[in-house]
Amino acid sequence: MSELAGNGCEVLVPFNERRPLDVIERSIIKTYRKGIWSKFLKALNDYEMIQPGDRIAVAISGGKDSMLMAKLFQELQKFSKIPFEVEYIAMDPGYHPSIRELMMDNFNYLNIPIKVFETDIFKIADKIAQDYPCYMCAKMRRGALYNKTKELGCNKLALGHHFNDVIETTMLNMLYTGAFKTMLPRLKSTNFEGLELIRPLYYVEEVFIERFTQTNGIWPLNCACMVAAKKTGSKRKEMKELIANLKKNFNNVDKSIFKAAENVNLDCVLGWQQHGESFSFLDEFDSADE
Repeated sequence: MSELAGNGCEVLVPFNERRPLDVIERSIIKTYRKGIWSKFLKALNDYEMIQPGDRIAVAISGGKDSMLMAKLFQELQKFSKIPFEVEYIAMDPGYHPSIRELMMDNFNYLNIPIKVFETDIFKIADKIAQDYPCYMCAKMRRGALYNKTKELGCNKLALGHHFNDVIETTMLNMLYTGAFKTMLPRLKSTNFEGLELIRPLYYVEEVFIERFTQTNGIWPLNCACMVAAKKTGSKRKEMKELIANLKKNFNNVDKSIFKAAENVNLDCVLGWQQHGESFSFLDEFDSADE
């Protein structure tokens, strides 16, 4: 159990010290009300992620973000006035048996009624994209999750991307692709008619997810892909470090990056794209004085 040190700071318990399930669930509403629960609800409300009658597939990788998301949905169903159904799904893309065992142990510990399905995505991605398997792996995993979502009769797929993922994606696009675009809270599938992707942790900062995981003795999975670990570096890790350094000199710079995607002024940009069509400020420049 977490305790307070003499300076008022929280002391995190060892990973192997586990807590009763009711204590974990209660901490979501009480201990982490401000940092997690309220922000989870705010994102759902601000972006209208859930409508009456929705059947949502909550995708759980076994990592810290998606496991927390699963517990949040369980709590939400206790209090929500909006009727909706949930299926908890996990894909095994080719984990080592010890990794699979750890994942299942976490699901049992947290009382998550999971449906696990198997694929050979790790092997396939390594074979067809040997130098940079991560992009292909992510694309194939997304497709497999959409297929399973459809198979279970769900109309929405919930993924565990959080606030830091959003701002890191924004910065990655700016610095490496020369485009200003971000990770949206809702996205209609272009390949699976009638399916929509939602990101309920959109406002939740990673630090609170880490704290929740550590204080409750949860052993989350990371990527678990040894192929990727050997062959690729992490541009996202570079962005984490860059933003951390910026925060030392610019107060709330992470919040400003996030807000920038909400406050795009089309009168002050050189060009933009919409629905596959490109536009330039010159399109209306000559007619502005008429």
